[in-house]
Amino acid sequence: MSKSKLLRMDNVGIVVESLDEVIAFFIELGLKLEGRGMIEGEWAGRVTGLGNQSVEIAMMVTPDGNSRLELSRFIRPEVIEDHRKAPVNALGYLRVMFAVSDIDDTLDRLYKLGAELVEEVVRYQDVYRLCYIRGPEGILIGIAEPLTKQ
Repeated sequence: MSKSKLLRMDNVGIVVESLDEVIAFFIELGLKLEGRGMIEGEWAGRVTGLGNQSVEIAMMVTPDGNSRLELSRFIRPEVIEDHRKAPVNALGYLRVMFAVSDIDDTLDRLYKLGAELVEEVVRYQDVYRLCYIRGPEGILIGIAEPLTKQ
């Protein structure tokens, strides 16, 4: 019997309180809203282990079409824990990193939506300028500007 091969990573999921605010942030970053809708019922709970759930989701896609963020707003059951303000060395989800063509312009646009720089923009050798920022609801992301053609 042959071993199953990984085909791709479909998406990373982030649970949020305000889909509208977080969608606007990721649109400003450069992602596109691919779709938005409700996921409800016992069948969904059999996947997540949450029982009869009701979740509004929005799927965001990168400009190249290869990477996605699934934003979820739980209606039922209610959210029971909040890890959004955890420091970068906390166990679990850390951040998603995005490559951008101009880090300074990207930061200027995201600051207008309330983004905050975690510490500073740094240079990694002659490869990247990069930083971590907190967006709406404290969501942690990284952005990196390649210093050489990729």
